[in-house]
Amino acid sequence: MPLITYILPDGTEKPVDVAIGLSIMDGSVRNNLPGIVAECGGSCSCATCHVHLDAAARALFDEPVDEEVQLLEFLDGADEDSRLACQLIVTERCEGIRVRVVDSAG
Repeated sequence: MPLITYILPDGTEKPVDVAIGLSIMDGSVRNNLPGIVAECGGSCSCATCHVHLDAAARALFDEPVDEEVQLLEFLDGADEDSRLACQLIVTERCEGIRVRVVDSAG
């Protein structure tokens, strides 16, 4: 299982083993990490799993689908590093990546 470090809204870093095939959102929710609310349960319809990835990590995932792009367009603080964690599926190549969780509450 790849080790993924979640950088929480308060700056705390939490390394978590996430099984291949799960999403970055699943890894957070299953480990009760704060910040990723996941109101829609991963169906790409709420944007409460907003994260930032650096360029190297972004390259490890598929390009965002139209629904994700549309949701991100309306988020405060969204930029070129923004993705929805529910759309980021973990592979063996994800070992060691760092994901910055955006505070969904504010």
